[in-house]
Amino acid sequence: MEENKCPQCGAPIDPGATECKFCGEKLAVQQAAQQVQQPQPQVVIQQAAPQQVYVTGINPSWPIKNKIAAGLLGIFLGAIGVHKFYMGKIGMGILYLCFCWTGIPAIVGFIEGIIYLCSNDENFQLKNHVRIE
Repeated sequence: MEENKCPQCGAPIDPGATECKFCGEKLAVQQAAQQVQQPQPQVVIQQAAPQQVYVTGINPSWPIKNKIAAGLLGIFLGAIGVHKFYMGKIGMGILYLCFCWTGIPAIVGFIEGIIYLCSNDENFQLKNHVRIE
C-alpha cells in the first residue's frame, strides 16, 4: 500500500486530510480526494523513473538569522527574552520581559538556547521560519 506524503515537508498524510499536521501546508482538493479513494490494483501501467525533486520547505522570503547568535542570546539573555526578539517573535519577547522577575523565563530561555544550538540547520529553519546565514 502506497503512503501519501506532504509535498512541502515530506511527512506522511492521513487519508482525507486537507492540510499537513506537521507543516500546515494546505493540500490540493484533488490530492485529498485521491487519498480517500484507494487505487485499484487491476491495471498496471509501466511508468518512467520519476525525476528527483528536492523539497526543503524553506521559504526564501523568511528573514535570515544566525543559529549560533540565537542560541547564545537564549542562554545568556533568555531571562528578558532577547532571543525571542531576535527571532522575530515580538509577542513572546514581551511575555518573557513581563515575567522576567519570576526567573521562569531564564530557565526556559536557557533550555531554548541549548535546543537552538543542538538542532540541525533544516529543523531550526522550519521550526522558527527563518533562513540561516
